Amino acid sequence: MLECLILGDSLAVGVGQVRTECVTRAKSGINSYDYVNRHILHTQGNTQAKTVIISLGSNDTAKINTFEELDTLRRLVDADRVYWIVPAIKKDKQEAVWAVANKYRDTVISARNHDLSPDGVHPTSKGYKSISNQTKGN
Repeated sequence: MLECLILGDSLAVGVGQVRTECVTRAKSGINSYDYVNRHILHTQGNTQAKTVIISLGSNDTAKINTFEELDTLRRLVDADRVYWIVPAIKKDKQEAVWAVANKYRDTVISARNHDLSPDGVHPTSKGYKSISNQTKGN
């Protein structure tokens, strides 16, 4: 079993650049539907690790049922500890991440609580380091 696995979008890419000891399976710009249906379900990708960090939702459109997609992903994850990075934008997508995390009693890290770049979406390098530190557990 892997020690650490990072799944998701560009925020996951950024965390993976800090947590270099983790295996990162992330793609910038991807929405949760495409990630789950094209990168997880069809590839039979390994989603087992002691720690799993997930960032999805920022790129979801109104047509995507974010809760449903993230719940599907979470059911496939086998981990001792799961961290969700809540996007800094899109209140309805933020709520979907919170709902899935709460359903599984996972840990939530809000991107808004960390230094963000001027785009208001992506953390700065300081923000990525801060988020990454929170994923290291106790």
